Amino acid sequence: MSKRIPEEKVEQVRRSADIVEVISDHVQLKKQGRQYIGLCPFHGEKSPSFSVSPDKQLYHCFGCGAGGNAFSFLMELEGLTFVESVSQLAKRFNIELPETEIGEHSSGDRPQEAMRSAHEIAASTYHHVLMLTEQGSSGRQYIKERGFSREQLEHFQIGFAPDRWDALTTILTKKAFDLKMMASASLLGERESGGQFYDRFRNRVMFPIWDGQGNVIAFGGRTITDEKPKYLNSSESPIFQKGKTLYGLHLARPSIRKQGSIVLFEGYVDVIAAWGAGIANGVATLGTSLTEEQAKLIRRNAESVLLCYDSDKAGTEAAFKNANLLQQEGCIVKIAQMPEGNDPDDYIRQFGAERFKNDVIGSSLTLMAFKMQFLRKGKNLNDESERMQYIESVLAEMSSLTRAVERDHYLRQIAEEFSLSLDALKQEQNQLYRAKEKQYKAKENRSPLKKPLESKKLLPAYHNAERLLLAHMMREEQVAELVQERLGGAFNIDEHQAIAAYLFAFYGQGYEPNPSQFIQDLTDEKLRRIATELAMLTINEDYQEQEIIDYMRQIETYPKRVEIQQKEIEMKREKDPLKAAMLLQEIHQMKQLLS
Repeated sequence: MSKRIPEEKVEQVRRSADIVEVISDHVQLKKQGRQYIGLCPFHGEKSPSFSVSPDKQLYHCFGCGAGGNAFSFLMELEGLTFVESVSQLAKRFNIELPETEIGEHSSGDRPQEAMRSAHEIAASTYHHVLMLTEQGSSGRQYIKERGFSREQLEHFQIGFAPDRWDALTTILTKKAFDLKMMASASLLGERESGGQFYDRFRNRVMFPIWDGQGNVIAFGGRTITDEKPKYLNSSESPIFQKGKTLYGLHLARPSIRKQGSIVLFEGYVDVIAAWGAGIANGVATLGTSLTEEQAKLIRRNAESVLLCYDSDKAGTEAAFKNANLLQQEGCIVKIAQMPEGNDPDDYIRQFGAERFKNDVIGSSLTLMAFKMQFLRKGKNLNDESERMQYIESVLAEMSSLTRAVERDHYLRQIAEEFSLSLDALKQEQNQLYRAKEKQYKAKENRSPLKKPLESKKLLPAYHNAERLLLAHMMREEQVAELVQERLGGAFNIDEHQAIAAYLFAFYGQGYEPNPSQFIQDLTDEKLRRIATELAMLTINEDYQEQEIIDYMRQIETYPKRVEIQQKEIEMKREKDPLKAAMLLQEIHQMKQLLS
């Protein structure tokens, strides 16, 4: 990748990269009129405030203010440079960019670029070794015993690290990678004496771990012997954070979109086995503990989640904990019922794909039914004390249910099973529900997003006039020319004045109206966000010229109105009646000029 991409190539990528398609890789979008809406990936929210415009090729969050085009979206979300964002989109939309003029893996590259390139090479190498070489024969034997098909090997790019200390090290050395950097990327190890490097993964079946766009960023290695640890995973690095990654998300995304749901597994082997059984919308955490970042990532991609964990104590407890976290993020959660002593991979190999789909995935429990089952484990319900503890725990969990009909359904179950008064149960449960609702509203009112959202409704007339005028200027050069001739840069808000100046320069260079391209050229982050919000405003497209003139008049007269207000204050404070009368006359004359 060249360090500087020709402008015509950048423009070609920008025109080809549909912003709805790009953002849909990260956010579940729903069409609403001419826009698409979803949950903002840049701050936590349960109600969509993130809007994407296919017409303008822009996005804007009305909650946190994030905004821009497809390039800035990737830059903000993934921490990419502008060049990297262009490169990533060019690759996705099959646009050829100029070759680099300096070595691809030279010291001038950013560490993340080199690390991603090295991981791609490692993944290709391991897959080649497994599929086609003598060194991969022991790996192929293990794969055969596990029952993985060729389709699974190809789809998930499974590979094998040969039983050598220098297989990958030699390849990376020949390709001029910085080996110390490769050690920090967790591909290589470095001996304590320093300066000597070796392959971190040896004699293991290798499972590539990708980011959300399909770039290899880490590996999981499964030993084929009795070596410990059984599974060796990449350590965290500048390109890999375990708590922010979901295994197989980019592969599952087409099926997730189609079905509107995700199946969440504990590990990558379960995802691979489930895919072979026809469950293509499966992803996995890299360990049983789900993080808040992963829960938000899941919610941005789908509303419904099915947890399919091992049936042992650890798996059941993890399902309970993670289900609560997903529910807090606004997900509709179900729990698959694995028979005792099985994990998904074992079950599929033992009983086959159809039984897994019908008896496990197809017979899942609602979250509340699962919680009731979970809470009664280990309790002697014939004992009055333990029975009351169980009922109180269930009522507390029911308070998280927002639908009254759902709460009523489970209350009737409890009343019938334990011969209790339904009215008494409803009364106690309603108290718990109201207390929880009050707690939630108090938390919402303390949200730092509240004030900015409310303040936007209280903008003064001149401020709204400047916003609407700039929105028109971004869409029509003729309006910008009219404003430049009459107002010039005489906007009252500094940021609006700056945006207007950039717009005049943009049209002065011969560009056609194009909000996405204009915003792309803004280097100041604050200006970019404001300009994006203005570009996303709903304006009257069948306006008359008088409307534009009225906006300009509001802007022009604002300083005079401020001056009048100051003189009125001065007049009220004036003790001398003569001077007060003179000020009143002056105020009257100024108001006449404004009318």
